[in-house]
Amino acid sequence: MDTRTFDALTESMKSAYVAGLSEGAVPRPVIMPLVRGELVGLIWLRPVTSGEDALTAIASLSNIAAAANADEIVLAWETQDVATTCELPADGPSPCLNMVHATKDGHTLHQFPYGVDPASAAPRWQPASAPQPDGKLVPPVQAAVDYAFTPLELDHPSPFGVTVVLMEEDGYNLRLTEAFAF
Repeated sequence: MDTRTFDALTESMKSAYVAGLSEGAVPRPVIMPLVRGELVGLIWLRPVTSGEDALTAIASLSNIAAAANADEIVLAWETQDVATTCELPADGPSPCLNMVHATKDGHTLHQFPYGVDPASAAPRWQPASAPQPDGKLVPPVQAAVDYAFTPLELDHPSPFGVTVVLMEEDGYNLRLTEAFAF
């Protein structure tokens, strides 16, 4: 992925945080698979209950990437939100927008810590830490990264299409780009 594409995805996520925090919540985790450099879409986590359901649902974000035969993914999440929802200890800066860029050969963790302006609830972005090649990921995110590049074995003429339908039925919010919409 070229720097310009990653920067655009980062700015998109930061904008989502501005909008979400103004409404009182951080955005849910989201995966952005790419095939030959082309964005498949944004797939937001479905509503979850705390604990095992959240762990499974985050890991299952990988299904769309696997079904699309993605070459790379970007997955974004908020440190404290995922820790609380998954009943895990918070690991890393908090509050913080985390973004992992991954291919089947490895991943790089990018962290964008922020403070919240009490008057407007808007994030005040702090200096980002240096990108962390093979940086430590929380377990459900690590599982999503691992499974994103594991081919799905579906006995169906359109594995991508059926995966989209099943994920939508499960409550995931899919916004596919025109090239991948059907």
